[in-house]
Parts: sequence; structure tokens; C-alpha cells
Amino acid sequence: MSSHDIYLLAAAGIVGIGVYGLMAADHLLRKLLALNLLGSGVFLLLVVLPSRGGTPDPVSHALVLTGLVVAVSVTAFALALLDRLYRETGEIRIDAAADDEAPVPGPAGEDHARG
Repeated sequence: MSSHDIYLLAAAGIVGIGVYGLMAADHLLRKLLALNLLGSGVFLLLVVLPSRGGTPDPVSHALVLTGLVVAVSVTAFALALLDRLYRETGEIRIDAAADDEAPVPGPAGEDHARG
């Protein structure tokens, strides 16, 4: 087994763990971490696959560097949103909003359920 195959298996494992984390976690911070792990696996694939012939492809490396910058920016923005969500609700779970279904008063003083 060559080092190229080991990198491909590692990338596939990282992508698999990221997909599992996205599907299994109900905590939004864990979903964000799983999404970052999934992106890291894709970046590894983009670096390993074009370098099969011996020489690395500079276009794929440029795409990975650009993707890393975008991923860091999106992660920072998502963390700011999660912080705001935690300050507003006190929870960072997906099903937290479904737990407290309180009736919302209507225009004529009637209680209407949230829809």
C-alpha cells in the first residue's frame, strides 16, 4: 500500500466521520465541528487526487488555500451566530425551540399556537 492510498483512506475516513457527525449530533456546535471535519477531508482529497502522477497540481492547491480561508471565515461567523443564539435562548440545540411551544397572543387577545 503506497502513501497515496493511505492519504486517500484517511480522507475517506475523515469525510465519513464528518458526515456521521452531521447526521447524529443535535448540538449545533458539534454539527459545526463535524462540518469543519468534513471540509478538511475534502481539502485532503483535493490535494491528494491531482498529485497522482508525481507532480502536484498548483490549481488544486490554490483552490484548497482559498477554501481554507473561506472555511475559517464561515466558522467564525457561525460561532458568532451560535454565541448570539446562546445569549438569546440559553440553549444551542436544534430541538430547543420545539420544547417550549407557548401560545402567542393574537391581535384580539386570543391565544394562537405558533405555526
